[in-house]
Amino acid sequence: MIRIGISGALGRMGKTIAGLALEDKEIQVVLALEHPQHKDLNQDYGILLHQKPMNVFLTSNRESIKDVDVLIDFTQPENTTEVLKVCEFYKKSIVIGTTGFTKEQFDLIQQYKEKIPVLISPNMSLGVNVLFFLVQQAAKLLREFEVEITEIHHSKKKDAPSGTAVRLKDIVLQMYGFKENDVIYGRKGIVGERPKKEIGVHAIRGGDVVGEHTVYFFSEGERIEITHKATSRNIFARGALVAAKWLIHQKPGLYSMNDVLGISNL
Repeated sequence: MIRIGISGALGRMGKTIAGLALEDKEIQVVLALEHPQHKDLNQDYGILLHQKPMNVFLTSNRESIKDVDVLIDFTQPENTTEVLKVCEFYKKSIVIGTTGFTKEQFDLIQQYKEKIPVLISPNMSLGVNVLFFLVQQAAKLLREFEVEITEIHHSKKKDAPSGTAVRLKDIVLQMYGFKENDVIYGRKGIVGERPKKEIGVHAIRGGDVVGEHTVYFFSEGERIEITHKATSRNIFARGALVAAKWLIHQKPGLYSMNDVLGISNL
């Protein structure tokens, strides 16, 4: 039995992960972490999920990480960097689905790879990670094409562009040999003709859209579109649980969903 902890236990993803974990005979939820100011602290997590009692009480005590085999974190960057310190202290694996990291925060995360197994992905969906691979292959073959990236998410999403869109952008930058200053985030006003050496990234927000990402490859007379549409948040939670099961058998290092899927490194 794999003992998991959920950081951000009452967030959208936290509750979804817990719901799927309760149906998985290989997994036991033993820790539910939330912000110390949360009004539901010290209540039974199962009851908060409208399930039967789990005898797991919602807590802000990060030291409880000592009781898990692997922690799954979907919170905010500032919290993630703090729970990483505790995971390192207790030598616990961590799956990170949090997005919106600054370069400095991401560099900090990488420092833990010598001490504990760390898996980080801007999107835990198995399908999206195949999307990353397909876009890499397309960009490798279509380097003369113009690339635009669009992403659509629900109106409550806080960061833009999404972590997934940023990863797609980074893949194209790498394959094309472009730099970050070749990227334009949205357009406004008299912008003139589109430079050949440019990647456009566009964020759309509205309603309850779980997530949609499209990478366009444009050329004279033809266009290729590679799209992934998420219709249920369950795909991210399911992927996080698959990652957690895989990660507990790994040595210290920094991993991605590519490693879980056995896809060649991007």
